[in-house]
Amino acid sequence: MEKLLAKYFRPKLPHIWCPGCGNGIVTACVARAIDKLQLDQDKTAIISGIGCSSRASGYLNFDTVHTAHGRAIPFATGVKLTKPEHNVIVLTGDGDATAIGGNHFIHAARRNINLTVVVYNNNIYGMTGGQFSPLTPHMSMATTAPYGNVDRPFDMYELAKGAGATFIARATTYHAILLTDLIAKAISHQGFAVVEAVSACPISFGRQNKMGGPAKMMKWQRDHAVMVEAMAKMDQTQLEGKFPIGVLYQGEGQEYVTKYQKVIQRAMGSGK
Repeated sequence: MEKLLAKYFRPKLPHIWCPGCGNGIVTACVARAIDKLQLDQDKTAIISGIGCSSRASGYLNFDTVHTAHGRAIPFATGVKLTKPEHNVIVLTGDGDATAIGGNHFIHAARRNINLTVVVYNNNIYGMTGGQFSPLTPHMSMATTAPYGNVDRPFDMYELAKGAGATFIARATTYHAILLTDLIAKAISHQGFAVVEAVSACPISFGRQNKMGGPAKMMKWQRDHAVMVEAMAKMDQTQLEGKFPIGVLYQGEGQEYVTKYQKVIQRAMGSGK
């Protein structure tokens, strides 16, 4: 871990995340995935928006951009279009990606841009006071839903799949080794890749929903997450309250930046 810190992290620790927050685990998994692939740090860009998770880019020793709320993906798209050879990774939260940044998310998926998007899903707006997000579970408590959130939450898999993403995976902070492996696979995938990282927020979500401390919230992840291959063998009774982890979908499609480069070459060749 010391070598990982020295190589991939800026000397800005300790971090600002609350005690028990899972964001540090997710960020470490991103660094481990990069190390596993031995990516060139000078050709790897990490882009984030606004929120608890988006502070991660400031700790990582790469070319990084901490952008406006919900705008990480369009900034990342610009980087990828101008530097197609770069590995471009987006670190974003459940609100940043699916609320104010929702249109950017679905259209980047539709275009199949070669980006890796890691969604830190802690089910809440943790930084701004514990408001419910588009991923807050139905009837869970939040400061803006003190009697329960009546909205139906998005399913990140269904949202990404319906929009056209060609790689979709999910893991939890309890399953950190799996999460590292999935992020590495997402980076290696040619196309729009989404990894949902289920992360505990003991302060803003856990307290309001009486889930106990950080250890209990991680045990909840352990007890409710099931490998997608195992879920296929379970009956409806066994599936109650469970959610799948692993590679949820992997497909192929024409990658946007590659197609766009051909358009540029064609335009230059025509003299227009």
